[in-house]
Amino acid sequence: MPELAWWAWALLGIGAVVVGLSKTAVPGAGTIAVAIFAAVLPAKQSTGVLLLLLIVADIFAVTMYRRHADWRTLLRLAPAVVLGVLLGVVFLWFADDVWVKKSIGVILLAVIAITLLRRRFAAEVETGGSHRVAAATYGTLGGFTTMVANAAGPVMSMYFLAARFEVKAFLGTAAWFFAIVNLFKVPFSIGIGIITVPGLLIDLVLVPLVVVAAFGGRWLADRMPQSVFEKLVIAFTIVGAVYLLIV
Repeated sequence: MPELAWWAWALLGIGAVVVGLSKTAVPGAGTIAVAIFAAVLPAKQSTGVLLLLLIVADIFAVTMYRRHADWRTLLRLAPAVVLGVLLGVVFLWFADDVWVKKSIGVILLAVIAITLLRRRFAAEVETGGSHRVAAATYGTLGGFTTMVANAAGPVMSMYFLAARFEVKAFLGTAAWFFAIVNLFKVPFSIGIGIITVPGLLIDLVLVPLVVVAAFGGRWLADRMPQSVFEKLVIAFTIVGAVYLLIV
């Protein structure tokens, strides 16, 4: 078992709770977990440890919201997401940790700004062309950011928010999206050495917290008004993006 101070374990525990909640109640909050794990563990190890916890949370999210997914949206995103993941793998070979964090922070803030402006000043365009452009843009960014830092939550939250999904449809579509994408990332993560035995041992300690928080998130989602849900998604997305820019 890796030797960590008590405060480090406490922070990782908070991060694990955030992971569970982000999958079943407040998408976008997961970026806070990314920040916590990166602050406590070495950068590459933190990514691998967090990925496995996210997969555990994905299982619960899919189980809870499996009937609410919009599969047309997921299929529309698939090609761009695969491209984004592959670009992320290449990017990791050349970029250092600081450059990666700053780049993702800029991308996230740009996505937030574009999405909010679209919702504020323009009506939703229902043409097939508009859907394809949005899917290609958000899908590529989502695939890229999830590969390099497990930070696609805010990007995809903005896409699903722009699509105006109600709470359960939002959570169901996001649950299937990340379950599939995170499993797709595992072979690449092993290949570049970010999933390790010490990381697996840390995960064994933190998994129970993820599970408890996932069930707590389901209770919360059943009682959360749509307006509150959307405000929380945007707020956590901005917090996560700003953190990535300033650390």
